[in-house]
Amino acid sequence: MTCSGCEGKLRKLLQSLRLISNIKTSLVLAQAEFDFHGVDIANLIKNIERKTGFTCTRATQAGDVLDIIVGGNAQALATKQNLPLGVTDLAVLDRNLVRVSYDPRIVGARDLLSNPFFPSAKLAPIAAPSTIASGRAHVRATCLMTLLSVLLIVPVLILAWAPLPKHDILYQTVSLVLATIIQVVIAGPFYPRAFNALVFLGTVEMDLLVVLSTTTAYAYSVVAYAYLVAGRPLLTGEFFETSSLLVTLIMVGRSVSAFARQRAVESISIESLQTPTALLVGKESGQVQEIDARLLQYHDIFRVLPDMPVVTDGVVTAGQSEVDESLITGESVLVAKSAGVSVIAGSINHSGTLTVRLTRLPGENTINTIGTMVDEAQSGNSRTQGIADRFAGYFVPFILLIAVLVFAIWAAVGKTARHQSATVACINAMTYAISALIVSCPCAVGLAVPMVVLIVGGVGAKNGLIFKSAEAIENARNISHVVFDKTGTLTQGKLSVDSEEYFVKDSDSLKPMILGLTINSKHPVSCAIASHLKLLDVLPLQVEDFVVVPGSGIEAICNGNFVRAGNLDWLGVSESTMLEIDTSLGLTRFCVSIDGAVVALFGLRDILRPDAIDVVNLLKKRSIDISIVSGDTKEAVHSVAKQLGILGSRVRFRYSPGDKQAYVKETLARKNSVVLFCGDGTNDAAALAQASIGLHMNEGTDIAQSAADAVLMRPSLSGIVVLIDLSKAFYRRVAFNFAWAFTYNLFAILLAAGALPHARIPPQFAGLGEIVSVLPVIAIAMQLRWVKF
Repeated sequence: MTCSGCEGKLRKLLQSLRLISNIKTSLVLAQAEFDFHGVDIANLIKNIERKTGFTCTRATQAGDVLDIIVGGNAQALATKQNLPLGVTDLAVLDRNLVRVSYDPRIVGARDLLSNPFFPSAKLAPIAAPSTIASGRAHVRATCLMTLLSVLLIVPVLILAWAPLPKHDILYQTVSLVLATIIQVVIAGPFYPRAFNALVFLGTVEMDLLVVLSTTTAYAYSVVAYAYLVAGRPLLTGEFFETSSLLVTLIMVGRSVSAFARQRAVESISIESLQTPTALLVGKESGQVQEIDARLLQYHDIFRVLPDMPVVTDGVVTAGQSEVDESLITGESVLVAKSAGVSVIAGSINHSGTLTVRLTRLPGENTINTIGTMVDEAQSGNSRTQGIADRFAGYFVPFILLIAVLVFAIWAAVGKTARHQSATVACINAMTYAISALIVSCPCAVGLAVPMVVLIVGGVGAKNGLIFKSAEAIENARNISHVVFDKTGTLTQGKLSVDSEEYFVKDSDSLKPMILGLTINSKHPVSCAIASHLKLLDVLPLQVEDFVVVPGSGIEAICNGNFVRAGNLDWLGVSESTMLEIDTSLGLTRFCVSIDGAVVALFGLRDILRPDAIDVVNLLKKRSIDISIVSGDTKEAVHSVAKQLGILGSRVRFRYSPGDKQAYVKETLARKNSVVLFCGDGTNDAAALAQASIGLHMNEGTDIAQSAADAVLMRPSLSGIVVLIDLSKAFYRRVAFNFAWAFTYNLFAILLAAGALPHARIPPQFAGLGEIVSVLPVIAIAMQLRWVKF
């Protein structure tokens, strides 16, 4: 896809097909993403290619994919009836190359290579990600055609412009042959794309302007050549150089534009952080073997030496070290790792050696997930993109109308004012119309938004901020309210038990029961209780019928007893005088009951994030309202609010997930409100989804499960400021791009149409328009890469 017209054509076709839904397209990435509810994907691709003129390949498939080189003819494998267990699809890519789609939970990559089904199998060389590989192929093909066009145009220009001896018929014959090759071979692909869009989709796009202008110039030259051979040369002569140079300069423009866009895409690609090899530890022998990272399987153990990148997500089983996670989270402080702690793919190990148990394969790890989320944000259509698409949709028909008017006006001027013959007047008018057709360029409008979204997404990722939608990028600059969850968001979420009180004589028999209950929950409070009891060497009892009650607590059956643990309101004991603790400490209270009787009370302490006060003060300076909503006690929430200087009227406590959602909805109801909800994902899904922008505070590898619009990969609230500043930078650059596109097209069309005295753009040079219009749009977006946030 080269312009917004191409993207609109593809989207319109996909929307017309019954079995397709959830369509997302990206001009910059030259890809479409959709749900297909049929079975014959190959036939669907052929149908798309026939009606659009595009060359299409399937970018992603269900499960993992492995390219395998096999001995013998790969086509023979495709004809076999029964595929190996776990293999879901097999596609032949070359004479001895197959692409195998498989379920890694059923069969591993090493097991596939050793399967007799694939004779003499070995891994194919590592291929670039599909969007990058297809982009590179497009750039190579476009540049090759451009080079061929340049080689063919040089003799045409020499014969047209050089002071050579008079051999008109010979020179024009050579020019005819070369111009015909250019028109058929170089400009030929424009014809099916333009007419397929017109016939199948009723769409008038940029390719049609190229076809009309170059064909008109070429056809006139052929007619003039025929008159020359017949001995009746036209007064205006032939100008094969016009059509040929026009095609050549259009191809030069598309080559430069494609190259610049490809460099922009690759500059923000996070997939490059994936290390290609891994040190596999033998399960029985313990020996270390270096293997291709694509051959890792579930349950594998791998080793990470000092100064080596972590190959994929996992949990440390042995060793101690410090790891630099800045390439993934943007956090420059080294993070200590030891047994039981998770490590993230792409992070760099420093001092020690770590032995890690794999939890995610390279094809589904944090690097891959971030890359997918960034691509999804680029494929989403924001309101601004919708405006650009509508404008581009009217642009080409409008230019056709302008060209017709230009032709009519200049023909009339030539005939009446300049007293030219009808033939000469029409030919002169045709040159102005051709210039107007070609010099106009909707590409700058089409790229104005997606190119900036692309770079903003990449810059955000490098700063530990992952956008999941283009709407979040667009809307964040208008944030008027920020609503915070408390635990794990404003505070570090690493609670510690400050006090504990048991209301039974034999507390030692009670602790294993409490540990058995809390060890099954991932809530920060439960995790803190469980960690505390483990330090006391308590062993957990087995529980049954474990249930999490969001925003309230947990319950289960243990030794035939009904055990519940959670906040005091849920347990119905908030008014009990026996459960009082020093409220001035702002502790979080956690109560345990057995068969309805209170048996234990814990007081837990949490501390603010180091940058919480600075971030809240900065948001206040920007006239942004701050609120806290939490399921914690009044004392604990107000203690945090007091430290941050947040008014008590903006504080809500004992709020369930539904209450949080209702509060966000109520805030949104105020005039011109844009609400950011920031939570750690625990019990916050409804509020994250309800807010204008949901921001998930993440401190691990599970970044794709949240209902949020954006994810903070590092434990720092400063990401909120980065979010707002990036959105403002996005808006400024999009506004510039729109202004530039309008200014360029206005003056270019006026110059091409001859509306300005003593100045015009000749038709043969009008093809430079794409370079002049598109490069500033790409440059202003790329400049964001060097801005500090």
